[in-house]
Amino acid sequence: MTIRPSTLLVIGGGPAGYVAAIRASQLGIRTTVVEREDLGGICLNWGCIPTKALLHAADTLSAIRSASDLGIDIGGDVTIEISRMVGRSRAVSERLRQGVQYLLKKHDVEVIRGYARLSGGCGVQVTGEDIEGNRVLQADAILVATGASPREFEALPVDGERIWNYRHALAPRSVPSSLLVVGAGAIGMEFASFYAAIGTLVTVVESRDAVLPSEDIEVSNHVAQAYLRRGIKLRTGTSAALDRLDEQAAWVNLRTGDATDTLPFEKVLVCTGVIGNTADLGLGNTAVVTEHGCIRVHAFGQTDDPCIYAAGDVCGAPMLAHKASREAVRCVEHLAGLLVDPQPPLIPACTYCEPQVASVGLTEAAARAGGRAVSVGRAPFQSNGKALALGRPEGFVKTVFDAQTGELLGAHLVGSEVTELIQGLSLAHQLEATDEDLMQHIYAHPTLSEAIGESALSALGRAVHS
Repeated sequence: MTIRPSTLLVIGGGPAGYVAAIRASQLGIRTTVVEREDLGGICLNWGCIPTKALLHAADTLSAIRSASDLGIDIGGDVTIEISRMVGRSRAVSERLRQGVQYLLKKHDVEVIRGYARLSGGCGVQVTGEDIEGNRVLQADAILVATGASPREFEALPVDGERIWNYRHALAPRSVPSSLLVVGAGAIGMEFASFYAAIGTLVTVVESRDAVLPSEDIEVSNHVAQAYLRRGIKLRTGTSAALDRLDEQAAWVNLRTGDATDTLPFEKVLVCTGVIGNTADLGLGNTAVVTEHGCIRVHAFGQTDDPCIYAAGDVCGAPMLAHKASREAVRCVEHLAGLLVDPQPPLIPACTYCEPQVASVGLTEAAARAGGRAVSVGRAPFQSNGKALALGRPEGFVKTVFDAQTGELLGAHLVGSEVTELIQGLSLAHQLEATDEDLMQHIYAHPTLSEAIGESALSALGRAVHS
């Protein structure tokens, strides 16, 4: 579309949809959002936010249990009230959901509760309990931001009782004695971390050869060793399939190579990925093309239909809330005729397990596979004063640079609060900082961020504290 639209219709009120609507309103585009469930999307209501609330409870529990190391005697047994943990996580999500509702109202965005179906051209048919009959809406442009849902896994059909998806795992009625987590990506590893902390015997299986398989192999191996020390069982290169259900457990066949074990678990959590929400969206009435269950987009979110744009998880990996929001803003600003850089910044990734993981850019293996000559720096937190003072010396910062130009190609962190450190490295890449820039920067002391500078020094063969 070459003409600046005066009206925009957004399908979906998640991190892509509501952010797009607010930015469009700021730019003078009259905007309507159609949302079938709760504003804020999966991330706010059933993903990022409630899981972090539960993981904070788990971190607090771990801190209490180790308080004696700091000279603090808690005394007595620590008890867990899972209903209160869950209640607090739901309250956090509800508060943020109300905040999104307020922001949309503040920016004069119309919100319609209902189901939207593309009807061809720039038209959308909306149905719902609050709508009499079918309401057909027209706009100059449409943004599809319908998100994604758990991928069905035929070998372990979710029933909400013995076999869960992430929604069930976020609201347990009791603490399961044993849990099998199928899939060792970010979601699976976060839930494994939480349930292990509250006393569940956790087993994680992953079909690929490493946990967190998208991360740098050194980070993956470090997390695996940390989990094993916590008593979490890990089985990589392993497939899982339901054998039978009984009143006490789900019996699951775990196949590693030629060997198969059939083991009982009180609960099974399936975390085998998600797929874009494109079903019954009316795509057949449009020229929109899908690939692998997600909408194919070109620059700035343009689909193959001139009226329709898309942003967020419905467009495919990486399915991250911050990526969805940024895509939405770029799309709307492009529609409004603003000059937008065709090359978006790198997208950082964070996993909030214990220990935390954060990364941006290329892994060392990917950089070498691409034919780059690289220099690699490593700085362990065990030589970092702040980490030692916190009693959290586990982990490291790893930086990957182009050996000839000093370009920062990637950064990979594991340890305490590294999800708060990654933004410095992500910004450094965006600003085209080199190894020399990171080395010369003055890091406040004592901070965990000093490990970033130490890692850059290490890559240049000038490490001081490691």
